[in-house]
Amino acid sequence: MAPVLPYYEVIAGHGPPLLMVHGILSSRAQWIPNVQALRQVATPVIVELFGHGRSAAPTDPAHYDPDQYVAAFEAIRREIGADRWHVLGYSLGAGLTLRYCLTHPEHVISQMFTNSTSAFAEESVTRNIRDRAGQILEQYAREGHRAIEAIPVHPKNARRLPGPVMAALLEDCRLLDPDGVARTIVYTNGYSSVRADIGNNQVPALLLCGTFEHRFAPHRAFAERQMKHLRVTELPAGHAVNAEASDQFNAAVIEFISSAERP
Repeated sequence: MAPVLPYYEVIAGHGPPLLMVHGILSSRAQWIPNVQALRQVATPVIVELFGHGRSAAPTDPAHYDPDQYVAAFEAIRREIGADRWHVLGYSLGAGLTLRYCLTHPEHVISQMFTNSTSAFAEESVTRNIRDRAGQILEQYAREGHRAIEAIPVHPKNARRLPGPVMAALLEDCRLLDPDGVARTIVYTNGYSSVRADIGNNQVPALLLCGTFEHRFAPHRAFAERQMKHLRVTELPAGHAVNAEASDQFNAAVIEFISSAERP
């Protein structure tokens, strides 16, 4: 099956392409605090998940499968003419970019990712999502944006987001497709864990860890035990580490990208 490409845009920068993938209920607005700094060393390639932002919301569940996202990222890489690129994933996007790097390490210079419970979820957690698939899909079809707004990670519930980022994310929440979000929960989040395979990582990796998000601590410990070539940078932030501690986040990413580029 040929991949359907999500919306993406390339921001002019000074360096190799940098694939940037946001998380659920987010959009390109996630990266407002980072793009201008990161384009000093890279060329941002910002992707929006299906059902989010400016991307379509395909009705075929197959397009939401994490392996289809991997195929879509690979198609984008070829489309922009890059042989290798850096990769950065946030939350659910981190699960997808980790999977991409496990599948196509030959095309990745380095990878960076933030706290992602979905990326390291145990089988019992993902099975619970899959078992409730029909209920979730029906609820979002019935309730629409009311169901979206009830999700705890909706931007309106954020406590530490800078005002401009929150305003932009809330504006883009109007673009969320309820059926697309439901399919993302079931068919993307429900299959996104790379826990069983993360020991096979071959790519230099940086976990930008928001230490205020205590529920991620066991997953961080697991990643440190199992994931080869991993460095961890602690930042004084919660889940939205790239926005809550943007200066430190940007500095860590720039240093990591620059070090990966050195011979």
